[in-house]
Amino acid sequence: MIKSHNYFTSSIGKKQIMALTGFGLVGFTATHLLGNLFILVGADAFNMYAYTLTSNPLIYVAEAGLLGMFVLHLVLAVILKLENLSARPKAYYVKTKTGRGETFASSTMPYTGIIILIFIIIHLLNFKYGSNYPTTVDGTQMRDLYRTVIEYFANPLYVAWYVFAMAALGLHTSHGFQSMFQSWGINHSKYTPIIQTASLAYGLFVGAGFSLLAIYCHFQN
Repeated sequence: MIKSHNYFTSSIGKKQIMALTGFGLVGFTATHLLGNLFILVGADAFNMYAYTLTSNPLIYVAEAGLLGMFVLHLVLAVILKLENLSARPKAYYVKTKTGRGETFASSTMPYTGIIILIFIIIHLLNFKYGSNYPTTVDGTQMRDLYRTVIEYFANPLYVAWYVFAMAALGLHTSHGFQSMFQSWGINHSKYTPIIQTASLAYGLFVGAGFSLLAIYCHFQN
């Protein structure tokens, strides 16, 4: 019990748990983007995809698990940031070069994280709890989520905000992806460059993928 307690309260333990929740969120982000590609197929295909997901009773379990991962990831990020601040109080008043390979993505993690949090709240309000138009696909009545999405992105300001938030998401995940491996001790001269390249590719895939879909939807009006 003591060892377990020490692990969960230790810095390395919290970092590894945060890495696991990050891995889950990375997986969700990728599958969510792939699912959204049904928008390119058409209204019926996208609405049927959304209906298939939301009509499955397991969606509540999935949403609860996703919310739990997100909250835990957020709480651990705040705790670790506060611990880092208390351990190095002067580092945040005097900016110095450490030579530890800090990148723009790593140095802006707290800020991109805040942008993502704000984005998720707005996203849920506008889409999950947004307008609810009825439609029928293959004899089944369902929500016309496609219409809601197209109407939302008709406003260029909403598209601009979405692209900005997705750029923050891509930047955040590009560093977070490789940090997951480092937190679990997977750091080798042979594999690290590959992981770093994959991280950058994933960040670009997510940021550009969601952004291009928003721009595509804007021009459907």
